Amino acid sequence: MKVNGKRHYLWRAVDHEGEVLEAVVTKRRNKAAALKFLKKLMKRHGTAVEIVTDRFASYKAALKDMGALEKQQTGRWLNNRVENSHLPFRRRERAMQRFRRMRSLQKFAAVHSSVNNHFNQERSLTRRDTFKLTRAAALAEWRELGAA
Repeated sequence: MKVNGKRHYLWRAVDHEGEVLEAVVTKRRNKAAALKFLKKLMKRHGTAVEIVTDRFASYKAALKDMGALEKQQTGRWLNNRVENSHLPFRRRERAMQRFRRMRSLQKFAAVHSSVNNHFNQERSLTRRDTFKLTRAAALAEWRELGAA
């Protein structure tokens, strides 16, 4: 991602259902950044049974330092869940045109993922009446949170 014309990297963690757990923005995409991201993720959400990543070497080096290298899985289509969860974020980012500060990108990434997780009901997987009920419940919960 570009912030004020400079490249920054968005690290995202997605669970097995496609919900975004964590989103972190860094200036570099190296072993130290991967290690920091993975430690933060595991501290907040606990250790994972398996970790699916792309074949980027920083993940392998960071997981090796953590002693969790045997949990890493890389494969041609295994990373699709992360890539697909990135699409709504990219669509919204284009609508906003760009970010001017790294901090505003970090705030947007954190808020967008939680809101998207709350309202994304996987319409194509449920019947219309079930979808309408869950959507109404999500909206009611959102309004209750906003009123507090």
